[in-house]
Amino acid sequence: MDLRSTAKNASPTLLLRLSIVVAIVTIVMKTAAWWITDSVGLLSDAMESLVNLASAAFALTMVTIARRPADADHPYGHHKAEYFSSGFEGLAIIVAAVGIAWAAVQRLFHPQPLGLLGWGLALSVSSSALNGVLAWAMLQSGRKHRSMALEGDARHLITDVWTSAGVVLGVGLVALTGWAWLDPAVAVGVALNILREGAHLMWKSSQGLMDEALEPEVMEEVGKTLAAFEHPAIRFDHLSSRRSGKRRFIDLHMHMPSDWTLRRAAAVRASVEQALMSAVPGLRATIQLLPNDVEVHSQDEDDLI
Repeated sequence: MDLRSTAKNASPTLLLRLSIVVAIVTIVMKTAAWWITDSVGLLSDAMESLVNLASAAFALTMVTIARRPADADHPYGHHKAEYFSSGFEGLAIIVAAVGIAWAAVQRLFHPQPLGLLGWGLALSVSSSALNGVLAWAMLQSGRKHRSMALEGDARHLITDVWTSAGVVLGVGLVALTGWAWLDPAVAVGVALNILREGAHLMWKSSQGLMDEALEPEVMEEVGKTLAAFEHPAIRFDHLSSRRSGKRRFIDLHMHMPSDWTLRRAAAVRASVEQALMSAVPGLRATIQLLPNDVEVHSQDEDDLI
């Protein structure tokens, strides 16, 4: 069985449900690791797993909403719900980072010896391996389905894996050197790292909610497709684009000879739309037909303010 193909074909909802189960398992394992070692670094790792659980549950809710069909109140669908998931996850990460940093600073001033490091490190490494496999599968599926919620959760899990690696390294160094201050120092580094990741997720979420334009590589593909239809009788202009969750939208004008029949013009437009949708998955194109001798210059009065 091709593991990469299986990961890509797995549905976002299935992987998010699996993420909730894995989060519960890792919380138990990492909390046990902290309990038997009294390591603030391992405590920070366990706290981030709590964020994983809350984020996965919220992401599952938003993905379910995003899959609802368009209705009278939401004629363009509910795809933007996924951006709320990413924003929530970013905020949760930032809150966790502040809590981790607070606990770590307190321990810096009052360092304590650690105990049973072998068992604690074994539990932490095992839980990180689970997160790593799940994050890889979610990233593959998220890219295929263009799910920001799934990809955001995957990237958070990847951050969690790196966090755990840093914690294990720091606790291991404490065991080798006896320098108890290394444990809270590592926890501070963990807090700064996940704070950066949280800010990144919130930024991406905000850009999606503000109707960010399509990616340059996608617009390049759109340009190539339109160029195949251009000739002295047909030209395109006033092209604009936006993203809404997994959906992609473009608006443009198509100019053609004024003596063409409406049937002929509509047939060409349908061919252009079909070619665009084949070239760019998830694309919805709105094409306005205009005679070659007509130019439309529309500007919203609010743009002049």
